Amino acid sequence: MPVFDGGLPHSRDDFFPAPPEDPETRESASIWVCEATGALGMPRIGVEAVARSWEARGFQVNVGFPDGRLFVALGQGEGRSPVDDDGTCRTFGAGGLEFRCAEPFSRTDVRFEGTALATAAGRLAAGDFTGAEVPLRIEVAFEAAAPPWVSGTLNADARAMFDEGFAGGFISPRYEQLGTCRGTLGVGSDGWAFEGTALRVHRQGPRDVLGFWGHCWASALFPSGRGFGVLAFPDRPGAGAYNEGFVLDGGSLVPATVVDPPWLRRQTPSGEDVSFTLHTSSGDVRVAGETILSSCLPGGQSPEFPPALHQACVRYRLEGEEAFGMMERSIPVDQLAG
Repeated sequence: MPVFDGGLPHSRDDFFPAPPEDPETRESASIWVCEATGALGMPRIGVEAVARSWEARGFQVNVGFPDGRLFVALGQGEGRSPVDDDGTCRTFGAGGLEFRCAEPFSRTDVRFEGTALATAAGRLAAGDFTGAEVPLRIEVAFEAAAPPWVSGTLNADARAMFDEGFAGGFISPRYEQLGTCRGTLGVGSDGWAFEGTALRVHRQGPRDVLGFWGHCWASALFPSGRGFGVLAFPDRPGAGAYNEGFVLDGGSLVPATVVDPPWLRRQTPSGEDVSFTLHTSSGDVRVAGETILSSCLPGGQSPEFPPALHQACVRYRLEGEEAFGMMERSIPVDQLAG
């Protein structure tokens, strides 16, 4: 199995076995899953642990379908960070959700077993968290297909904003990695086996998102092996704009920036045009995109993340190829259009 470590030490893929000394330091693992034909998607499955409350970890599981069905598990669960016989910690979990680093920068296994709220994106966006609870079972095997992108390393402006400015405080040290996946999904008495693409993210460090004013984050992996990833913040007077990304070409991450990010303006569950242009040193790359399913959270629900949040699977087209990938956007509630 190929190892796409990008030169990073394999210990970088380990989890913290115990809470760090800094009470604000976090450990976070997440994955975004898109079935190869767009038949289903998981626009974020993740665990978040903060040192000051290490055993009570937040978790989020979203499973959506293009017909509008959405199943969401969102809450806190008892933490697990067992140490293996070799002294490493490669399992990280909360409640019924668990991430297992089977091979650093190569293979990650994700499992969830519990219940989820049966709902729709429009209901969540309106703040309606009522509905039936149904059994939910997920198994995902992720295999890396690209080197990790370490935020703040691909261009000088991003590096300065990450190391010395606001971007590092909002993002915290992190990397993300594109890959393929296969797995099974069970909702109630229904079940599916699937294959597709995925993005996994590993983040370790302090993070403070109070006062955050929005972002646009997108990525996809195409059948040819090409792909992209980008993360941008809207411009803010006196702070500038963080804008960093890549085009995956020939197995290498070619630095890029997004020219025209599709900022979040409305909580539209699906069918929204989210196309954009990536600028590289060798020219512009146009990426066409349309959301096919999403999970929409209203702002103000969590003191740790006050903006409105939109997490989606997107049908992307790039120079004749089609793939399904992820997009996450946020914006302060008072900037949403009516």
